[in-house]
Amino acid sequence: MNEDSVAKSTPRQDENLAEVGQNIRAGNGRWSFGGTVAEGFESHIEKSVPQYREGHELCARISDWFLYGGATAIELGCSTGALTRRLAEWNAGKGARFVGIEIEPAMATAARRLCDDLDEVEIRDGDALEIELEPADLILSYYTIQFVRPARRQELMDKIYSSLNWGGGFLMFEKVRAPDARFQDMMSTLYNDFKLDNGLGEAEIVHKTRSLKGVLEPFSTQGNLDMMRRAGFSDITTVFKNICFEGFLAIK
Repeated sequence: MNEDSVAKSTPRQDENLAEVGQNIRAGNGRWSFGGTVAEGFESHIEKSVPQYREGHELCARISDWFLYGGATAIELGCSTGALTRRLAEWNAGKGARFVGIEIEPAMATAARRLCDDLDEVEIRDGDALEIELEPADLILSYYTIQFVRPARRQELMDKIYSSLNWGGGFLMFEKVRAPDARFQDMMSTLYNDFKLDNGLGEAEIVHKTRSLKGVLEPFSTQGNLDMMRRAGFSDITTVFKNICFEGFLAIK
């Protein structure tokens, strides 16, 4: 991680931070996965992303088509390691390897702790844009690419395609923008209702939205499809959709 990355992931000391849920505090345009966020992350994300755990199970079941003895699965931005561990548990006994890559040291530490008893799992510190990706049979990005700066997003997608073995799969779950303003208003309102129903307060929702300005930049469904196709993927399907969240499966 370079000094610029550290600066971006560490809130300024003089900044006014606000509660966004589960004892996580963030400032305007300064959302970060660093610091103590890992401690309450899983609880927070379950209240913030529809069918978060069900998505893990779906990824595990889809992995049956791509993982076998000697196969490698890579999760980009593995956060606390929950999905990486679930994949390893689901595929136990196959002889596959699982690599989680995480840029935030505190998250990587939490992932190593969670996966410590699984010899087939390796957690690596690093920026997926900067480190070399080994040949893989399945690559996963579970709500990660939306946090990559749009100017470099295609670069990462090209790298993912290049790293996949022929016939390998790429699972990408993302928050997506609606195709026009009316639908965007509807999806935003439904999403806020979801968070309220899950116990997040109105102030927490507003503070979280403000903290993500310029940090989380979703593409539309079409924008994501175009990006994957530019990288070389031609076989792409949607495997999950709930309000403004979508999961894609692409095969090389």
